[in-house]
Amino acid sequence: MQKLERRNTYTPLDASQVQCNCDYALNKDFHPSVHSLKTLSNNPDVNQYQHTDRPKVIVYVLHQDGTPLMPCKPAKAMHLLKQKKAKVVSRKPFTIQLLWNSEKHVQPIKLGVDAGYKKVGLSAVSNKKELLSAEVTLRTDIPKKLLEKAMYRRVKRNKLWYRPARFDNRGKEGWLAPSIQHKLDSHIRLVEKIKKLLPITKVVVEVANFDIQKIKNPSISDKEYQQGEQLGFWNTREYVLHRDNHACQHPNCKHKKEQVLVVHHINGKMESGATNRPEELITLHQSCHKEHHSGKNPLPKIKIKQFKDATFMSIIRWKLVNALKCQHTYGYITKHNRIKAGLSKSHINDAFIIAGGTNQERCKEHVVKQVRRNNRCLQLNRKGFRPSIRRQHYFIQPGDIIRYQGKEYISKGVHCKGSRVRFEDFSKNIKDVELVVFGKGLQFLPKVVNNY
Repeated sequence: MQKLERRNTYTPLDASQVQCNCDYALNKDFHPSVHSLKTLSNNPDVNQYQHTDRPKVIVYVLHQDGTPLMPCKPAKAMHLLKQKKAKVVSRKPFTIQLLWNSEKHVQPIKLGVDAGYKKVGLSAVSNKKELLSAEVTLRTDIPKKLLEKAMYRRVKRNKLWYRPARFDNRGKEGWLAPSIQHKLDSHIRLVEKIKKLLPITKVVVEVANFDIQKIKNPSISDKEYQQGEQLGFWNTREYVLHRDNHACQHPNCKHKKEQVLVVHHINGKMESGATNRPEELITLHQSCHKEHHSGKNPLPKIKIKQFKDATFMSIIRWKLVNALKCQHTYGYITKHNRIKAGLSKSHINDAFIIAGGTNQERCKEHVVKQVRRNNRCLQLNRKGFRPSIRRQHYFIQPGDIIRYQGKEYISKGVHCKGSRVRFEDFSKNIKDVELVVFGKGLQFLPKVVNNY
């Protein structure tokens, strides 16, 4: 009779990590389906994680007093929550707080910031792995909202008999345009938010100074910088008329014999960021100009190259470094190291290189979007009259994550005086939905949310 050998259940401490089924228990970004049909090796000497391309999920941990600690894996966080040794303080990103006075053992973590006009890249890297990766989309509607605000304020002031003098905020030292100041403050808030999740020891920001004239004309040099395209003209209007040979540039001009010419903004004077650059101006007959604005003979819009990104970085680069009191690097260094590491061009990869990343294990990236906190728009009655400002702040706002019939959705707002909640293509009674989390100014968008 064959005798069975005794099974050795001892596992050495230096054994490789083996994939289990509880790594993604707390992560809501993964669908409850089979991630891969690939059969893994049963050899205990092989690290099972090297066979999968899934990004690693990280749970952020806070001390009992709120200070950040080193993050952990979802499996460990799940055990802490089941044993009631921790509580959930945030869903996006998933963060827990310990309920006992633990030791504060942390490692040095460097945060790389790839600053930008529309998008910001963030990456926190330790010696062995990447602990946070995010691409943030900033708001770009600030100039348009300010123009709308000025219009309402101007109408209100014109109805007064006596209009007291407005405060003068121009000419002050260090003053920035409101849209530029908002983006600068957003960069600072992002870094401060990351510092509340991880024990950051060093922050590095990429700065750059762009030569706009060099971008337009790569062969420019020496005194040509002082001899611009408008040299010899009294103003921009005179230059535009001379450039267009004092002729109407409308492709469907119907007033060939008219002699009165005007200078027109191609993409509209009220567009956000519209300037008086010669590239944005065109010569039209006065009649063609009136027909364009009346909609009878509209002028087709022309895509004009903008230099908002370059100008923005040239303005705020040292203000951002001084506000964060951090180190800085330059774009050519980031590009060299990124190509050397074999990474593609993206804000997240640039931030990873800025943070000193080389061959560290990457983590799952977060998609972050900046939205308005409260939409105080004008509301009209059904006939379109009697505008008034909505002063009541409803409980559910656009961007809030709500749960309906076991599924999570992103709210599009409320209607019927706050009694119904709007989804993408339908609405439900507010009593039938449950609020999961409020939508903040910086929303960590979940990929599992339906109808978004």
